[in-house]
Amino acid sequence: MKYLIIKNMDRFLYKDLIKWKSSEGRKPLVLFGARQVGKTWLLKEFGKQEYSSVAFVSFDRNDSACKLMEEEKSAEKIIRGLSALTGIEITPGDTLIILDDIQDCPIALTRLKVLSEDAPDYHVAACGSLLGIALHEGVSYPVGKVDELYLYPMTFGEFVLANGMKKMEDILRLCDWGLINNLGSEYKDLLRQYYYVGGMPAAVKAYVEGKGLNATRKEQKLILDDYDRDFSKHASARVVPRIRMVWQSIVSQLTKENKKFIFGAMKKGARAAEFEEAIQWLIDAGIVYKVNRVATVQMPLKFYEDRDAFKLFILDVGLMGAMADVPASQIMVGDNIFKEYKGAFTEVYVQSQLATTNIPTYYHTVENSRIELDFVIQLSDNVYPVEVKAEENVKAKSMKVFIENHPDLKGIRLSMKNYESQSWLESIPLYAFRDYLKKR
Repeated sequence: MKYLIIKNMDRFLYKDLIKWKSSEGRKPLVLFGARQVGKTWLLKEFGKQEYSSVAFVSFDRNDSACKLMEEEKSAEKIIRGLSALTGIEITPGDTLIILDDIQDCPIALTRLKVLSEDAPDYHVAACGSLLGIALHEGVSYPVGKVDELYLYPMTFGEFVLANGMKKMEDILRLCDWGLINNLGSEYKDLLRQYYYVGGMPAAVKAYVEGKGLNATRKEQKLILDDYDRDFSKHASARVVPRIRMVWQSIVSQLTKENKKFIFGAMKKGARAAEFEEAIQWLIDAGIVYKVNRVATVQMPLKFYEDRDAFKLFILDVGLMGAMADVPASQIMVGDNIFKEYKGAFTEVYVQSQLATTNIPTYYHTVENSRIELDFVIQLSDNVYPVEVKAEENVKAKSMKVFIENHPDLKGIRLSMKNYESQSWLESIPLYAFRDYLKKR
């Protein structure tokens, strides 16, 4: 794997950008992702490292660029116009064209089809923080004419790299369980730091550059303010209050024993129909993950999906701490963060890492029983019930009882315990489970 060594902000998606550049059937690239996860930065650095020049255009308040896309329908004239606007001589294969904030110029998305068909030798990458919102509102999308990638907040592994610990990340990636077990206390300390900092690049940068915990929290608060402004700026006035109600209720709902999203927890008598649009807006913006219940733990999980029962997770564990105003002492000192808050931080952490693997993820409850599986995942060969424990104490009986009733399945337990494999259960340290799943 090639790493991008620039200011300790390595991103694993870089290798996928390299593959895209060299692929024979390359099409214009659309890079999805929530606001502030580093899309623009990554594309610029990719262009700087891998191309002779970068032609960067942002459609945010750029009337000239959008007018060009509206008036010109030929690939040749679009390329010529972009060259004039950027002052860059655009040449096939040597120049990366970056179209930023493309959701602010919907016609530009349509023009990607023209560039794909008539100018395949030119390398074009587009991104936009609220592109999911635009698509959901009916913006024409060149289906089949673009390549797609999705950038998430920095994973725990990327955070380890950002702290200058490449060998520690290598050990995780190789799933060297002997060394991982021996270095457990070091990984646990890094995970505690990650719970506070999270994976938003601005917060990680502030932390690893030694600006302090207050500066890190300030960056998180600024990101949350940006999200709040997006609610008012990009959602209809009718739905904005409901978006805020959902968004502000997520933390409190996740700290309850039963983390299923309850509409009545927002206001008395609230019904699903009132808030479906608001929830979908947050999902489309990429700042909330929705994990549906499955009625049966059986392949394929999609067949047994219960869309009326779900959990909502914030995209980043660091942002969750900022939203809840959890002080640094509660997270960075001792094991409080692993013991308190009913495992909410741990489940948000697990879901944020699962999201980056593109593994179908659900949860399961057994009717008329207290048995609940925190997550259920589907890998190529089978389904796996997943139990999440914030500490080393793993005495809860849900998983054991469930496997006894489903002996054809093997469980996965995520906790602070060392790696251990048994006939019915594989125990994976929380700090190593993403790499474990990637190798499966």
